[in-house]
Amino acid sequence: MKITIALAADHGGYVLKEELLPWLKEQGVEILDLGAHSYNHGDDYPDFAKVAGQAVTSGLAGRSVLICGSGVGASVAANKIKGVRAAVCHDTYSARQGVEHDDMNVLCLGARVVGLELAKELIVAFLKARFSGVERHCRRLNKVMEMEEGF
Repeated sequence: MKITIALAADHGGYVLKEELLPWLKEQGVEILDLGAHSYNHGDDYPDFAKVAGQAVTSGLAGRSVLICGSGVGASVAANKIKGVRAAVCHDTYSARQGVEHDDMNVLCLGARVVGLELAKELIVAFLKARFSGVERHCRRLNKVMEMEEGF
């Protein structure tokens, strides 16, 4: 898996992020660690969603993994950034299919929902997947991007 990914987490995902870092490096993944760099119960997931999303849209990273307590808040916040397609995935099918069908570029995980081993499986499925380019998937993605422009 030779790819640069941005990795970010608020206090709810901090411990899982720190556990994933050495494993990701062992996998040959180049990491752009966007924090949190220490545990801070008072930090806010939108701050980390913003930098993780911008890392993808700016080209600093090919994809991002964003972790909060449930994954939901991170996903909601990240999807406010134009060009970000973030989803909470707690199963490998969704982590793979989200990329293949929907060109998902930000994987959101809930550290209070998944453990370390499942998180690893989800990240592998996410990073190995490629957008299919199938006409119906492109058509649907274009409609999503039109919605993004129109609102």
